[in-house]
Order: sequence, then C-alpha cells, then structure tokens
Amino acid sequence: MEYVYTALLLNEADEEIDETNVTAVLEAAGVDVEESRAKALVAALEDVDVEEAIDAAAAAPAAGAGGGAAAGAAEEAADEDEDEPEEEAAAEEEAADEPEDDDDDDASGEGLGELFG
Repeated sequence: MEYVYTALLLNEADEEIDETNVTAVLEAAGVDVEESRAKALVAALEDVDVEEAIDAAAAAPAAGAGGGAAAGAAEEAADEDEDEPEEEAAAEEEAADEPEDDDDDDASGEGLGELFG
C-alpha cells in the first residue's frame, strides 16, 4: 500500500511519478524499497491519468454502502422475508433454544488461550 500512497502523494505534489521520486519518498518514510516494486508501480501508472482514476473511484459506489444495485437486492430480500416470517421465526427460536458448544474450542486447541499458554 505504501507504494500506492507514494504515487498519490507525488501526484498531489505535482511531481513526476518515476522510480527516483518513488524511491526518495519511500526512503524518507523509512520504508525498505524494493526496486522491482517501484519499477512495477511506475510502469503500471505510465499511461494512467491519476486524477481521472481518483475521480472515477470516487464516483463508484462503495461495496456494502447500500447504494444502487445493493439497495435493490436488499429490498428484494426483505420482500422475500415478509413472505415467510413464521418459518424464519420458528428457525430462530430453535437456534436460540440450542445450547452453544464452548467445549469444542477447548478440545481442539483453538482459541487465544492456546496461543498464550
């Protein structure tokens, strides 16, 4: 991620996104620079208008933000839920009546307790 942030920082400062500038910014931030990653970043952004890419990303709805198609899908799911409320309520009650098995974690050695002794 630090390589992407470096490209954004250089773009914001109106500096050229090249290997020298990328390396200088990363070294100034205390990052161990991998020359191959710096070259790959510069090559990947060679024909990209960073401002245009930022604007396009800002215009796209975020995943899980509830906009657009996600809202429509949520409404459809809600409509389906209204069709069968009794079955779901019965299933939820059954799940609530069943005791949780906390012994499974202890028996298998999983959990934070096993990490710390």
